[in-house]
Amino acid sequence: MPSRLKPALKTASKKSGAYVSVQEQQELNSTYYSEAIRYIDNAKECLKKAKKEGIFYKDKKYVKMACGTAYSGVLVALDGYFILKDVSVPEGKVRKSIDFYRNNLTKLDKKALKTLNSAYDILHLWGYYDGIDDARVVSAGFEHANTIIDKIKPVSLNGSPIAKNPAASKKNAK
Repeated sequence: MPSRLKPALKTASKKSGAYVSVQEQQELNSTYYSEAIRYIDNAKECLKKAKKEGIFYKDKKYVKMACGTAYSGVLVALDGYFILKDVSVPEGKVRKSIDFYRNNLTKLDKKALKTLNSAYDILHLWGYYDGIDDARVVSAGFEHANTIIDKIKPVSLNGSPIAKNPAASKKNAK
């Protein structure tokens, strides 16, 4: 778990089993969401280096890096999701298996479980391990990753998404 997430985790773990305010939920969502998006953005930069030729990538090394990074973003998002759902997430350098995520999603959200399974197969197995070079398959993996990450997208009290850049949203509103 990235060190920048530890303060949010400590706040949530102190509240485990107790009421967590809406503001604390939003802060936790924002922290984990921002980190997961950072992973996805880094993964997209890696894919640019893979250079697409038609429907295939030319350099598998960068595809592998991109898929591994995107999959890590999925796990960060799921950690945040589990904390919000009061699921105990191991701290420190404890390696969590895919079974940890599958078992917990089975209890919480079966649709998200299907999405995780697809993201795992495409990004982790086919992309990271095998270095699949079909851009359409990699793109589908990124779509699944974004679906999971969007589960923790911060929202305002009225349910609308919170803008990342408030100045930009004011400009668009005019």
